[in-house]
Amino acid sequence: MNSETSVLRVSARTATVLLLFTVVFTGLMTFAYSVTRDTIAASVAQAKLMLVAEVLPAAAYDNDLLQDYVDAVAPQLGNEPTSRIYRARKGGEPAALVVEAAAPDGYSGRIALLVAVAADGTVTGVRVTEHKETPGLGDYIDIRKDRNKVRPWITQFNGIGFAQLAPTAWKVKKDGGSFDYMSGATVSARAVTNATAHTLRFVAQHRDGLFALPTGSRFAPKEVGS
Repeated sequence: MNSETSVLRVSARTATVLLLFTVVFTGLMTFAYSVTRDTIAASVAQAKLMLVAEVLPAAAYDNDLLQDYVDAVAPQLGNEPTSRIYRARKGGEPAALVVEAAAPDGYSGRIALLVAVAADGTVTGVRVTEHKETPGLGDYIDIRKDRNKVRPWITQFNGIGFAQLAPTAWKVKKDGGSFDYMSGATVSARAVTNATAHTLRFVAQHRDGLFALPTGSRFAPKEVGS
């Protein structure tokens, strides 16, 4: 046996071992995924429902909220290319819309939001779900980090809509509006307030159309900027 043949045999043996390892490893990963997939999906869904419950009480609807949604092409909601909107129904009738929106102009960038608007046009709750605002200063927009536990800043929007407060008043007080803010951290509050107003306006304009579409549909207003 010459050295070249020996090298080829060693290489072939090594390649075979590597192939077997890859096949076995892939098989184990596939098996693990198939076993845990449903559990992981259920955990994700439960976490999302817990977040939704912070802006819309579970008693307000009786449908499978996470399976009743549309994806809206609406840049004014702050997300690209689409914003997911969940539709809450009670007894088959529209109860509320839960909108995944965003404020693109936070002090440190994008602020992700979840905004729930009842069928009567009032906001039932707003939550910041992701942000990079300055710790200890602008992060009071996040209810978990707001030091005011009696009346957190984000709860100012609860129970009001355009019928209770004119669209022109949906600004922080520094800009001539009705909403409080913390001195030295106006940008964060302004971004969330403006984004909430944009969401409320979008829902007011398109509520009926959003509820009428089949679940999973893509909703694109005739005028995207409307």
